[in-house]
Amino acid sequence: MAPLIRLRSIVVCALLACAQAVPVHPAAPVGEEEVKAVFLFNFAHFIEWPPGVFAAASQPFVIAVAGGDSLLPALEAAVRGESVDGHPMRVQRVGTSREADAGHILFIGRSQAAQLPSILAGSGRSGTLTVSDLPDAARQGVMIEMVNDRNRIRLRINLEAARAAGLTISSNLLRPAEIVTAEAR
Repeated sequence: MAPLIRLRSIVVCALLACAQAVPVHPAAPVGEEEVKAVFLFNFAHFIEWPPGVFAAASQPFVIAVAGGDSLLPALEAAVRGESVDGHPMRVQRVGTSREADAGHILFIGRSQAAQLPSILAGSGRSGTLTVSDLPDAARQGVMIEMVNDRNRIRLRINLEAARAAGLTISSNLLRPAEIVTAEAR
């Protein structure tokens, strides 16, 4: 079994079992970026997008990345040859907040901390799942925050933000996550 497929199977089983978080380093020579990439890939299968998100049956499912350049190679490898409901998966790097609504999933990397409010404002179209590894990102309005807690990736989910974008998150993803609300502004 190819290492990436084996890693995907491990992540899916972990998410479905809802018991343990995925190890980042100790058990296997898999880095944090690879684990995050597989999480992003699997989010596509645990989220229900609103009707009309795809303009055409052939439109690709896009995972956009803002400021996560170190994640790009692992993410491209994770989605290569994959599809979501018949839509081929594609990774796209975005450079400005105006491009933030370019994807169905938008990953916001740590280097974008200062731009987070403008990126979130730019990703305002319904149907864009926002994900970040920035500290307290979920409390700032990001839908899913990936937290490295003692070399394990844990999830914080802002359910209100996801619902506002018309997204439904599977209970299989919600069960092991910490549900948070946005801070009052």
